[in-house]
Amino acid sequence: MAASPKQSTVVLLPGDGVGPEVIAQAQRVLELVAKVRSHKVKITFKTELIGGASIDATGTPLSDSALASCKAADAILLGAVGGPKWATGNPRPEQGLLALRKSLDLYANLRPCTFASEALVAYSPLKESIVKGVDFMMIRELVGGIYFGDRKEATEEDGYAYDTLPYSKAEVERVTRLAAALALQHEPAWPIHSIDKANVLASSRLWRKTVTEVIEKEYPQLKVDHHLVDSAAMFLVRNPRSLNGVILTENMFGDILSDEASVIPGSLGLLPSASLNGLPEKGKPCLGVYEPIHGSAPDIAGQGIANPVGTILSAAMLLRYSLDMEAEAVAVETAVRKVLDNVESAGFGFRTRDLGGDKSTQEMGDKVLEVLEKELQSISA
Repeated sequence: MAASPKQSTVVLLPGDGVGPEVIAQAQRVLELVAKVRSHKVKITFKTELIGGASIDATGTPLSDSALASCKAADAILLGAVGGPKWATGNPRPEQGLLALRKSLDLYANLRPCTFASEALVAYSPLKESIVKGVDFMMIRELVGGIYFGDRKEATEEDGYAYDTLPYSKAEVERVTRLAAALALQHEPAWPIHSIDKANVLASSRLWRKTVTEVIEKEYPQLKVDHHLVDSAAMFLVRNPRSLNGVILTENMFGDILSDEASVIPGSLGLLPSASLNGLPEKGKPCLGVYEPIHGSAPDIAGQGIANPVGTILSAAMLLRYSLDMEAEAVAVETAVRKVLDNVESAGFGFRTRDLGGDKSTQEMGDKVLEVLEKELQSISA
């Protein structure tokens, strides 16, 4: 007797600016997956407000009811938050995202850096000889470090401010184990490049010592090396392939380095991300928030020209890590690649305006769905 399909709930947080436009395309992708693979999964969608849209409607960037929906879900798909309308004053749209991360204990942020299609190498601001073959996953510890440490604002009287950068051994251990789990999902296993500032910071010395101990004791089959953050920043520009594998770092360094790495593929609209609260192992999915790395882009909101690829690829990560649907995730990624591949390479050569093309958000989504349906139908099980 065939097993009944898994019942999954995905909360949609369209947010602000172009968020609703790109989320709509990613939702269509997930709906198609559920339709073609109905024997395997049934997805229920629930839409909630976050960011400026939530401030306008409820007075808070993330309502208690929206947070409760997220806590009860299998995964959350987020568009973007923020915009000039809410740039000043309190509360701020971004506070909703920070509250979501902290409340769900989303301690690891994953940002893959690769080319969704080889045809896009030419769009990188770096030379093709430098970026061709780049393929790494940056893992940033997301709920510790200087953004959550004790701080003091300066006053007119003392003119003195400080922030503190605390980390516990347990915090470093768990994100290291997650990095190791992801490294082992590749064949051969990826190396781990740990980034710190151990020549200056006490927290970085704890970081380096803990990462080394966890890998040596629990994952001896993995290779790990250590880089100072300033050196790593240089390598990302001079020779990013030297960091292929898993890049593991703390919150602030990851915030900066992941933005530096994001320019390699040539457009922010192409890149996905995931924030997870557990180890993404086969047969053991974890809760995650999935979102493109681009912002709300208020200058083009409502025009139907935003690139939905980063959000669609975020949906692929959602399938992989939160719904345990690896074959379906690969199908989405393959469909995106074929849509972006040049016609000379048997692709469709679709480009949105950020890539110098003329395709709309809807047209890009339509073509991905067309190709994806065939990819899904070819999955054997």
